[in-house]
Amino acid sequence: MKILVTGGAGFIASHIVDAFINEGHSVVVVDDLSSGFEKNINPKAKFVKANICDKNLSKLFEAEKFDFVNHHAAQMDVRKSVADPAFDASTNIIGTINLLQNSVKYGVKKFMFASTGGAVYGEQDYFPADEKHNTQPKSPYGISKLAVEKYLYFYNSEYGLNYTILRYANIYGPRQNPFGEAGVVAIFSTKLLKGEPPIINGHGKQTRDYVFVGDVVKANLLTLNDQTSDIYNVGTGIETDVNELFHSLNKITSAGKEEKHGPAAAGEQMRSVITSDKLYEKFSWKPSTKFADGLIQTVEFFRKNLA
Repeated sequence: MKILVTGGAGFIASHIVDAFINEGHSVVVVDDLSSGFEKNINPKAKFVKANICDKNLSKLFEAEKFDFVNHHAAQMDVRKSVADPAFDASTNIIGTINLLQNSVKYGVKKFMFASTGGAVYGEQDYFPADEKHNTQPKSPYGISKLAVEKYLYFYNSEYGLNYTILRYANIYGPRQNPFGEAGVVAIFSTKLLKGEPPIINGHGKQTRDYVFVGDVVKANLLTLNDQTSDIYNVGTGIETDVNELFHSLNKITSAGKEEKHGPAAAGEQMRSVITSDKLYEKFSWKPSTKFADGLIQTVEFFRKNLA
């Protein structure tokens, strides 16, 4: 099958591209390299440098006749979305609508969308959150992701476009970008390996559900041929606060740094943890990488890259 992967030069999607190719699929990567890296792209994939808002993508859809679209390209920084909501919406909403219009026009069978299991739910009413939890995003990033989910429902009911929405927890692992504001595991790992103390936002007691990228890849593979249009959480159901994360990485890197705190970040949730029972019940998916093991793999990746 022929699959378009948007954001395929990025952290998560580049691993998914590798897996699709290993499964024998033909893959085209669209990425504008604003946050991804060309070195991440599998050499067996066809690479097209373009932004998802580009109207000329219609020519690519017409020529390639994709069976599936796996959509990961996004403005994914919560803090940037707070600072510039219009840019966040133009990329995450308008860019996705461009892909959806082309998908309908050129006969795409299925649209897979990387949503967020943290920002969509907002400050949770219960823990862990399942897919039935109220969606009450408190950042423009979460709002834009939820808006796309609603558009997918529309395109399904109006045009019959099959979809899978994967609401990710906080994903970490090799290839995560350590140079932005998002991706605390990559940022902390790189700083500690350089002998620099990372700055913990606020008191550091804010929690996240950290899931290893390899487990996320498996979720994408398992749901590729799902015939029902549905939403699935992808997480571990385990909370870890930022202080705990710092101390774990401090130990793994042998950096020996003291905790250093800075101001709290605008728009940041206090607690975020999701259950993936629905994904397990339907596809027998569950995270197989222990947090400590995933952190070790991640640190070793950055250690080699820094060297």
